[in-house]
Amino acid sequence: MTTHIPGKQSKWVCYMRSNRAKELMQQGTPAIGASLAYGSPLCAGEVAQAGYDWVKLDLQHGAWGPDAFRSAVVSITQAGSIPMTRVLSNSFDQINRVLDDGVLGVVVPMVDTRQDAELAARATRYPPLGGRSNASPYLTRIHGDNYFKESNDQIFLAVQIESAEAVENAESILSVEGVDGCWIGPSDLALSMGLNISDMGNHPRHDEAVDHVLQMCKKLGKVPGYACGTEEMGRRRISEGFTFVNIGSDSSFVTSGAEKVISEFKE
Repeated sequence: MTTHIPGKQSKWVCYMRSNRAKELMQQGTPAIGASLAYGSPLCAGEVAQAGYDWVKLDLQHGAWGPDAFRSAVVSITQAGSIPMTRVLSNSFDQINRVLDDGVLGVVVPMVDTRQDAELAARATRYPPLGGRSNASPYLTRIHGDNYFKESNDQIFLAVQIESAEAVENAESILSVEGVDGCWIGPSDLALSMGLNISDMGNHPRHDEAVDHVLQMCKKLGKVPGYACGTEEMGRRRISEGFTFVNIGSDSSFVTSGAEKVISEFKE
């Protein structure tokens, strides 16, 4: 959005674009995303153009270099989607860095306690809500000239609840101001509960843990998220009330696409 500011020297001001994915989720409408790990800005732009509400660049388990990461953020934004990332760890420096690179959503892994959640929230917001360091705009200008004023409201922070301890502390974690929601990591959650990865989504104890987190999100008005490995799981979690849901990844797109082509060709 732009507006003309009258004065001796006329100036057009570009107001910060809204985080449409965050708006959808806070309204209770699913925002569907994809997770990318291959480190390709071209792939990121194409996935965003496909119509995903958000595209997440995975720094925790992905192969993103700094230059490719920044190019991907621009590509996603230009395609009309919301750039997000999962950081390597709950580090103030890392979170500040990716925000300065222009992402509008941050997923923080392995948040087990309220203190962990407070650290993540402090890193994502400017004072007085947090302790994020202010710098020259650089890449954040792709979101508008008044980024500094609006970003505290537009940034989306999801903490990963992926351990038995985190499930027990879900209410205190999600009650932290600045935490907008969570993203359940089902495989690590299963392992922390003494289950197998194959038990995620089909074991009573795992299902109970997931439902407990979902109910805490509903109670506190926070966005419930789930890392879905398949379309089937995505449909299931959306039907249950999850709104921060990923369907697909660059690795799954490449693998399934390649297998389909060669299989049909050989037939």
